[in-house]
Amino acid sequence: MDRIDHGIIDRLRLNARAGYADIGAEVGLSASAVKRRIDRLVADGVIRGFTVQVDPAVEGLATEAYVELFCRGTVSPTDLKRILAGVPEIVEAGTVTGEADAIVIMRARDVIALEDALEKVRAAATVDHTRSAIVLSKLITRTAG
Repeated sequence: MDRIDHGIIDRLRLNARAGYADIGAEVGLSASAVKRRIDRLVADGVIRGFTVQVDPAVEGLATEAYVELFCRGTVSPTDLKRILAGVPEIVEAGTVTGEADAIVIMRARDVIALEDALEKVRAAATVDHTRSAIVLSKLITRTAG
């Protein structure tokens, strides 16, 4: 990847619907050259997809929480993934360093639905306890890059 590829990706991050000609004007290429580069970036797996980001509140998922997950004994990431995959309110999850075994981001329609989802997580035999923080306001949201 060269600086032009990075420039194309930067423009697509700002607006995945940007036209090839508009991107080309920004990076100094013709529309057809931009299309060829984007096609190559997709074929090479650099660009994995184009998505729509919808405000969770519009979808009825206005309540968000960050949840630390503490397990009994040693639990593999594969087992944690299996446990967490069954809870649709979990939108992101990852194993972490420190005291907690994992951190999950949950979204639900309200606090009652969030509590129900937390109970599903806590019901797993390997889960000892959780520690939650409900998000009051989002200050910064960025995509990777």
